Amino acid sequence: MKRCIALALSVCLLLFGCADSSSQQGSQADRRVTVEGTSFKVDGKELWFNGVNTPWDNWNDFGGEYDAQFWDEHFAQLHDKGINASRVWISCNGEVGVKIKEDGSVTGLKDKMWEDLDSFFQIAKKHEIYIMATLMSFDHCKDSNSKHQRWRTMLQSEEMSQTYVDNYVIPFVKRYDDNDYLFSVDLCNEPDWIVENPECGQLQWQDLSRFFAQCAAGVHQNSDVLVTVGMGMVKYNSDNYSGNYVSDKVLKGFAGEDAFLDYYSPHFYEWQVANWGNAFEKSPKDFGMPVDRPVVLGECPAEGLKNAKKPLTQCTDSAYSKGWQGVFAWTSNGVDDCGGFDQVSASAEQMYQKIPELIFPAGKS
Repeated sequence: MKRCIALALSVCLLLFGCADSSSQQGSQADRRVTVEGTSFKVDGKELWFNGVNTPWDNWNDFGGEYDAQFWDEHFAQLHDKGINASRVWISCNGEVGVKIKEDGSVTGLKDKMWEDLDSFFQIAKKHEIYIMATLMSFDHCKDSNSKHQRWRTMLQSEEMSQTYVDNYVIPFVKRYDDNDYLFSVDLCNEPDWIVENPECGQLQWQDLSRFFAQCAAGVHQNSDVLVTVGMGMVKYNSDNYSGNYVSDKVLKGFAGEDAFLDYYSPHFYEWQVANWGNAFEKSPKDFGMPVDRPVVLGECPAEGLKNAKKPLTQCTDSAYSKGWQGVFAWTSNGVDDCGGFDQVSASAEQMYQKIPELIFPAGKS
């Protein structure tokens, strides 16, 4: 309805000579990301994610030490380099912003967290940066986190998980559903480690898969926002290895037809080559992943492959040729030793020169 009103208004302005061509284009353009087969689309045109991870500026930014100026300036820089998307952690470890009780029940978000998020998503829209919003991480369950037991309890209880969905996930996607630049939620950063690492509790996949099913159904029933899970290793996204724990069959078995992922987003680092091969030299199909929806690399090192002496520019170009529908390099702001802005900007500029019509289908402002 809002888009119809906007379109009618722009037509009226055109008839009366009160709108220039740029304002007409901005008001009429539909920037919502959708999925069609193995591709992403924007207003019927194919989109390829020339992406980055900007996971945090200050750890637990939202509800904490959020700095609007940083995000405004950084997203302007990213857009200038041809970057069209960023993966951002909405909650880094659950100690700030999200209200969770000792019994694992989630009662909502603190007012400051909502205020910070309102500001953030307006900045993303302003600079045309699509956001993959990562709602939680394995860090929530780490022993070093003061609330780790609360988060583990929530994940292991269907009832408590539903409070998380009802009071965090659904309000989040409903609040920003009208902002097309919230294109997706990533339900959890690298849940693999919650299963594998003793410091994260070594919970069972059955509980995590059921939790993801509840979340995915909640998102799909209340918004147009896409859903994924950022697996740390491709082995948990493929029946060729340990099994696809977020397959349609698994998720729908827990929470019905609305419980599914719109696309897959495994992570890849050079240590994985010895186990499963090089993601920049293999397609999603080569890894045995489902080929009925898009697949992106949700994380990969901004420095490229150091041992193989292949910079990110070469890696990203190869990933595109192998059918990955986007690359989100870690990170754009150098939060660790995996590389930073210089590397991601060089790669992004190269891809923008190569496929500009896929990176900004509606045109780059």
